[in-house]
Amino acid sequence: MPAAAEGARTVAECPRKLFMPTADGRLIALDPQTGGVCTGFGENGQINLWANMPHVAPGGYYSTSPVVVTRDLVIIGGTVLDNVSTREPSGVIRAFDVNTGALVWNWDSGNPEQTAPLPPGQTYTPNSPNSWSISSVDEALGMLYVPLGNQPPDQWGGRRSDVVERFSSAVVALDLRTGRVRWVFQTVHHDLWDYDVPAQPSLIDLTVDGRRVPALVQPTKQGELYVLNRETGAPILPVTEVAAPQGAAPGDRTAPTQPVSRLSYEPPLLTGAEMWGATILDQLACRIALRRLRYEGRYTPPSLQGSLIYPGNFGVFNWGGIAVDPERQVAFTTPTYLAFVSRLVPRQDDTTLYVQGGNRPAGSLPALGENFGAPFAVQLHPFTSVLGLPCQEPPWGYVAGADLTTGAIAWRHPNGTTRDASPVPLPFAMGVPNLGGPVMTAGGVAFLSGTIDDYVRAYDVTHGREIWRSRLPAGGQATPMTYLGRDGRQYLVVVAGGHGSLGTRAGDHVIAYALPRGS
Repeated sequence: MPAAAEGARTVAECPRKLFMPTADGRLIALDPQTGGVCTGFGENGQINLWANMPHVAPGGYYSTSPVVVTRDLVIIGGTVLDNVSTREPSGVIRAFDVNTGALVWNWDSGNPEQTAPLPPGQTYTPNSPNSWSISSVDEALGMLYVPLGNQPPDQWGGRRSDVVERFSSAVVALDLRTGRVRWVFQTVHHDLWDYDVPAQPSLIDLTVDGRRVPALVQPTKQGELYVLNRETGAPILPVTEVAAPQGAAPGDRTAPTQPVSRLSYEPPLLTGAEMWGATILDQLACRIALRRLRYEGRYTPPSLQGSLIYPGNFGVFNWGGIAVDPERQVAFTTPTYLAFVSRLVPRQDDTTLYVQGGNRPAGSLPALGENFGAPFAVQLHPFTSVLGLPCQEPPWGYVAGADLTTGAIAWRHPNGTTRDASPVPLPFAMGVPNLGGPVMTAGGVAFLSGTIDDYVRAYDVTHGREIWRSRLPAGGQATPMTYLGRDGRQYLVVVAGGHGSLGTRAGDHVIAYALPRGS
């Protein structure tokens, strides 16, 4: 059947589609009215994302974020395993016909000029930088904006090619029609800290010097908010190259400078005075541990000695990103500050488990941190005391408001309590980590549910003060959504499922709140 006729048949069968990526590497099209599969899409309703992939292995590649849907295309990226081996699948970005599922173009950051669909029998570039986060699209400009990570292993980059270096830890603008690169902005040079770009770029039009400018706001793990012209990639708020610590591990190098935005949430340098603990002995142990680590501020290279990485790879900002207000031209942000320890472990062979311990059994699960094929494994963990508490003094998490036209941080408040993160459930308002983004309404109210205490909160974005909260039955590590109901009331929906890495309470709750009638 000709493609046009096939597309018409698929539209008639499923005039609306819900696209669902799966953990085993498929993309399924569903009818949102019935939940049935749109059988005319792809192969009987689904696309096999393992097609043309190198190093096929269950669990080695999957999509961790929603797809991007345009008028004509459904576009998808995916994650590869960090710090397991140098033989991982590709980080290719693929665009499929939104009606038929036919591959329209593929962009592989390891082979960026070849965007025509790859024929059967050929494979994409192994280990190329991938996009596990959420992309954005501007159909008027005809561009897709992709946040990229780096090539594994994260903490040692001695064998990265020039092509890989160009796109690692960068925002890349791709042409919607062809998939070719329109511009690229790198947020970290020669990334050795797992500072991959973690969040969806926010698109907003800003008034700068009396004229309207199409902008892109990109939060990063290291605490920068880059405000760029989304048509050209040029910075709107100034970006300065600042000297960075030197001295990489054997066989590697460090970039001489790193880019710093005028709008920066960079934390101050940690010293012994900032070490903290539940007891005096706990605090003393943290001070001793700090003195034993290599630490020269942000961008301290990983080392065999062990380096303090602050901010850590959990990020100042992570998956949830930020919320922007196109009228006020401000951002509501949720910076988190947690230090990590990164220690490189020399590898002598590709069978010994230098981090996990023992030998690598055939058919075993991925061994995180081992970096098979690289000269170093990596031990990576939070910088905590023997009691499991962060060694640095609180606050560890904030809400903050920023002016996107000037780069000024207008206000900042510690956010959240230790009620659900300590042996004794006392609600000390210390400011706790957050994983899950905010949403902001036109009325100047922001909602957030991602803190490690089980609450959803509302804030006045003018000054950042909390104006409402509600207790959740589980961790709310997701971004809330809001919509206007048929009854004219505004609703807020929160998903409370918990998060394994943060240890918050697990659940399967979807909870809706509504403003009082007549409000």
